[in-house]
Amino acid sequence: MLVVIKIGSNVLTGGDTFLDVARVDSLVSQVATLKAQGHDVVLVSSGAVASGRSIVNMESVHDIVSRRQVLASVGQVKLISTYAQRFGSNGLTCAQVLVTKEDFRDKRHYANMENCLQTLLRNKIIPIINENDVISVTELMFTDNDELAGLVASMLNAGKLIILTNVDGIYDGPPNEPGSQRITEISVKDTTALRGITTVKSSFGRGGMLTKSTIARKLALLGIPVHIADGTMDNVLPRLFSGEDLGTRFVPEKGSSRQKKYIAHADGAVMGEVRIDDGAKDALARATPTSLLPVGVTQVKGTFRAGDVIRILDAEGRAIGLGKAQFHSEKADELKGRKNQKPLVHYDFLFLF
Repeated sequence: MLVVIKIGSNVLTGGDTFLDVARVDSLVSQVATLKAQGHDVVLVSSGAVASGRSIVNMESVHDIVSRRQVLASVGQVKLISTYAQRFGSNGLTCAQVLVTKEDFRDKRHYANMENCLQTLLRNKIIPIINENDVISVTELMFTDNDELAGLVASMLNAGKLIILTNVDGIYDGPPNEPGSQRITEISVKDTTALRGITTVKSSFGRGGMLTKSTIARKLALLGIPVHIADGTMDNVLPRLFSGEDLGTRFVPEKGSSRQKKYIAHADGAVMGEVRIDDGAKDALARATPTSLLPVGVTQVKGTFRAGDVIRILDAEGRAIGLGKAQFHSEKADELKGRKNQKPLVHYDFLFLF
């Protein structure tokens, strides 16, 4: 099985401001155990900025972006060196892969990145992926490495995504409040299980449990099981694979095509929008696979070509899905509201939230 493992900043720092080398040792040893069991592993690892803090003092630099760039550029060297040394001690080789959001928007970059990762895996090398914080600023940044991990898991059609954080899964209320219970399993059709999640973000990471659960649900809809668990727990990875009841598992739906997996995470590549009426929305929501026809389109926004990703909005302007346009925006605008036309978005290239 190919498993993507995302390791959060709070796992690697233990809540401190610096990299916890002992924790890295433990996680590397656990990955080595999974490799010995025959699994392929891809790591999506935070920790570059935390590693940089132990090397340089940037407190006098008040520009937050510049401070992050310097800490990440210095810290990434230490982070990957630490991983390389520890994996080497376990007889394994790792590789550094730094990416930006633009790499997932550009089809050629996407194909090159996928080819690189697949080649590394075929050669028994463990890719360690991180956002390139040196050049990823403002609009070019991922929401956090949870989003990046979801994109990688979709790209590689992973058998499992494990998100390691410093909380043992999702709770039905604030985890530190008495009476809050861990939710062991969530079905993607259960819209009530996530109501207790707070929007509070982690101490050193950019994301929070709400982001993690959103990514997890999207992947489960695509057929990829996701487990959110406490990465500070002893031997958590082998225990998860042995079936021990830890964290929160998102139960996957029937698997989707590679095209749908790409489109599901293509928010950053959207070139236009179409608004549809209630009849079209109801048709798309049916159990029977349905394409988006021009007759249900009421408005076309933006300029897009055939093959571009577009966002689909309902009559109130709420985003309900993404799809690949079958023809350009001018033709879409010309045909909107007309019957007996070919689909604007075919079902095979449609992902509904």
